[in-house]
Amino acid sequence: MTSITSLLGFGAEGWGDDLASGALVTIALALATLPFGLVLGFLLSLAKQSEDWALRLSADIYTTIFRGLPELLTLFIVYFGINGLLKAASDGAGLPALALSSFASGMVALGVVFSAFASEVFLSAFRAIPKGQREGAAALGLRPRHVMVLVILPQVLRVALPGLSNLWMNLLKDTALVSVVGLADLLRQTQIAARVTREPFLFFGTAIVLYLVMTAVSSVVIAWIERWTRRGEPAR
Repeated sequence: MTSITSLLGFGAEGWGDDLASGALVTIALALATLPFGLVLGFLLSLAKQSEDWALRLSADIYTTIFRGLPELLTLFIVYFGINGLLKAASDGAGLPALALSSFASGMVALGVVFSAFASEVFLSAFRAIPKGQREGAAALGLRPRHVMVLVILPQVLRVALPGLSNLWMNLLKDTALVSVVGLADLLRQTQIAARVTREPFLFFGTAIVLYLVMTAVSSVVIAWIERWTRRGEPAR
């Protein structure tokens, strides 16, 4: 028991500091990716409903590609591909070397994948809103942008919330992929601790507990958001 306490403790003797910092990096990466993925996914859903066929086709190609590729392969494309292009461009222009960090590469890679799936969730939510909602709002004299912001968008968010909640849970777990490009997230810190101490069961078990804590807290927050979005509905 003393050995376990010392290994998981904080300070020079334990790995608690490293696991805690890794958990914070995991949470920070997920929270940084979420707004990027949501905004891009929402814009893609609007593009899929556009009257411009080229815009619709581009959005469909984007979502087909990034829904079909494994997340790890997308991460490699961003981390190695974009960094290679940045290096070639900076060398050609005689500028200091430019490169995306592991954190930024993870945010971009996970964000584009998240946005591809989120666009389908938003699109389904838009289709669930009756056309009479728009017609009624227009009859009241609301401008198109006011119809979107005041009438359509609140309903879309409420309908899309369950699907987006599942995507958030997947995103929280997919952050572990970024450990392969050197980001000191929870999984990477766990791997280092397990290798150095030769106690894989202890540290991977601890990582399991920490991931479950993060998902449990997320479930509580999501449940509160769902109650808040449905506060105007009649009680059933």
